[in-house]
Amino acid sequence: MSELIDFNDIRRPWVGSAWPALWGAGLLHYNSSENRFGDKLTLTKAALTPTTVNLRVGIGSDSHRLEAGGPLRLGGVSVPHDQHAIGHSDADALLHAVIDALLGAASMGDIGDLFPNTDPANRGRDSASMVGAVCARVRGQGWRIVNVDCIVMLERPKLSRHKDAMRMRIAELLEIPAHNVGVKAKTGEGVDAVGRGEAVAAQCVALLEQTTPPEIE
Repeated sequence: MSELIDFNDIRRPWVGSAWPALWGAGLLHYNSSENRFGDKLTLTKAALTPTTVNLRVGIGSDSHRLEAGGPLRLGGVSVPHDQHAIGHSDADALLHAVIDALLGAASMGDIGDLFPNTDPANRGRDSASMVGAVCARVRGQGWRIVNVDCIVMLERPKLSRHKDAMRMRIAELLEIPAHNVGVKAKTGEGVDAVGRGEAVAAQCVALLEQTTPPEIE
């Protein structure tokens, strides 16, 4: 569908200044039946029906104490190590941070609301299954996961060799391209519980998008 627009129509003051951009975007077409080019052009429906883009940002963080005996579970990947994280579930701090970031962006509470540690069903639970449940909830409310950016704070082992595997696994769980997932690793530089090798911590920022047509009077 299209509408014939008079670019000299004073009732549409926006048209005169906007037509170069609309023409360049392919939203205008010259009507050859008119004698004077520029007086009247066909404006496609796409130009007359704008949409609003609703973006939401969420942040999540998590930390767990470490104790002897590996491996260490991070980002849905088993990292060879002589320590593991202590928690009610599998204590995957990175996936827990991702979960909280997604829930926060969608205003859906936090991981403790959905998966309380008082529920026996969550004891030893694979955090990947929690991510799947959260993604279903988020998408069920019309949100699209755009990207996530994560930081893992761990004194040892070095995670350079494992970051790509974590990134790929998170992308698989979120069903987004791997290049939309960032995973960075930091040490504690010998400071606080992370620096002393007593704990692992993670942070995540998530971006969600919901596109809906605006109300047009």
